[in-house]
Amino acid sequence: MLSVTPPKAAGGALFDAAFWGFVAARLGYIALWWKEYSAAPMSMIAIGDGGFAWWAGIPVSLAVVWWETRSAKTMRIPALSGIAAGVVIWVLANSALSLTLRSAEPLPDLQLATLDERPVSLNAYAGRPVVLNLWASWCPPCRREMPVFERAQKDFPGVAFVMINQGESAEQAQDFLKRESLSLADVLLDPSSQAMLAVRSHGLPTTLFYDARGRLVDSHLGEITMPSLKDKMLRRFGQIETGKE
Repeated sequence: MLSVTPPKAAGGALFDAAFWGFVAARLGYIALWWKEYSAAPMSMIAIGDGGFAWWAGIPVSLAVVWWETRSAKTMRIPALSGIAAGVVIWVLANSALSLTLRSAEPLPDLQLATLDERPVSLNAYAGRPVVLNLWASWCPPCRREMPVFERAQKDFPGVAFVMINQGESAEQAQDFLKRESLSLADVLLDPSSQAMLAVRSHGLPTTLFYDARGRLVDSHLGEITMPSLKDKMLRRFGQIETGKE
């Protein structure tokens, strides 16, 4: 009978710890934003929104390693070292992202158009927090997240939710909004997709968060859920005006 070598056994414990830590981190985040997730249950499995609670995941990972190495304590240190390395990498990656965002260009000075094709400057929204969303009607995740922004603009009147359509005509954008019964206050047209170039977007949908001074403070590539949107706004904008009593 072959025996399992300590490195291989430690790797197995580390894999189990990572898996259950991942599950616990997701469940912790769902619990934190339960009101929003319960309103849209399918969003619980949309892990692409980046919703994880480290304070729930790390203790579970440590507990799994401790349990699985209870009869082979020589594996405990390598496995715990692996977890520590993962946490350090995660912290450094987030710090690097924050540094990149702090040094990024401000809200781009773009000349766009309203749905009735009147010219408008994107800088007209400066002076308050801005959530910029790049979308197109042919993009499935763009379509799925639209109700999130419709609700958010009502809940947070102190924030400008600017929805910039990429590469489509006014008629195409209007037909989509009418068909989906969406009421969005600030929908702008960008038929040449200059916004994607200006913000260095690599795909749709892209959501960017600018503070009241016009500085980029966060970004999200792909479909965003209400919990993730609110979480980013709370962390990046702090206390903001809401439309609720």
